[in-house]
Amino acid sequence: MHTKLAIIGSGPAGLTAAIYAARAELKPIVFAGAVPGGQLTETTEVENFPGFDDGIMGPDLMAKMRLQAEKFGSVTVDASVDKVNLKKQPFTIESGDKSYSADAIIVATGASAMWLNVKGETEFKGKGVSACATCDGFFFKNKAVVIVGGGDAAMEESMFLTKFASSVTIVHRRNEFRASKIMQEKVLNNPKIKVVWDSAVVEIKGGAKVEAVVVENIKDQSKSEIKTDGVFVAIGHKPNTDIFKDQLEIDEKGYIVLHGETKSNVEGVFVAGDVYDHRYRQAITAAGSGCKAAIDAEKYLAE
Repeated sequence: MHTKLAIIGSGPAGLTAAIYAARAELKPIVFAGAVPGGQLTETTEVENFPGFDDGIMGPDLMAKMRLQAEKFGSVTVDASVDKVNLKKQPFTIESGDKSYSADAIIVATGASAMWLNVKGETEFKGKGVSACATCDGFFFKNKAVVIVGGGDAAMEESMFLTKFASSVTIVHRRNEFRASKIMQEKVLNNPKIKVVWDSAVVEIKGGAKVEAVVVENIKDQSKSEIKTDGVFVAIGHKPNTDIFKDQLEIDEKGYIVLHGETKSNVEGVFVAGDVYDHRYRQAITAAGSGCKAAIDAEKYLAE
């Protein structure tokens, strides 16, 4: 099956691109992937997306975006892409036992938060466990939170959480942070933040919501319990770029390198959302980049 434009990914970036491309009568095909709707489907309430003054559930927001794209003629394939060939035009895309060809592609495969994979983590996602302080920090006003990590992202999220939380406890595996010196100083000098060194969270406990974490000391294997209302995991994100290796230019952390606003190093392949954006990682910034990629793809196809 041939399409003018294929969009790989169905988060805010992919679906916004689909809305714009469909309205331009490109009849895009969207490959929804293993997690249709992307990371937002794992978020309970979204309060910072414009237009929803009472907030909206993450899965509901993504369902609305998908309906809007399909209303204008976008076609959704509820499957993952297994393989692409970007070395010759038209590009080819393999999904399951089906093969597709496209004149242009928008890559919007996003990034996946890295998790601790400890007991209770999956059970309490959206009930106190989060991987995004800027998304969920507001829900922890005057509450105690634990954050796991030691890099710049963990430091930034810790500082952000002090605006809301009564206390922030950082649990870190080593006896020093990996973060930049300036970020470390800010964190270590903040009276709201304390650090538990040489330790790992090994279990998350609670009833209807998170109530405590079990922490193990790496050196002597002793265990202790920290009472907390929330656990923020800040050990990094992994961009979903495995199928593009050796075809698109990718940096050392796995993010696609942009050439200009939305272009990859391959002509006709555009990029949107968290698959390149390791800085903002918000639904609204992903949606904005999806809009830009669709406009650029439309212009490319017209030429």
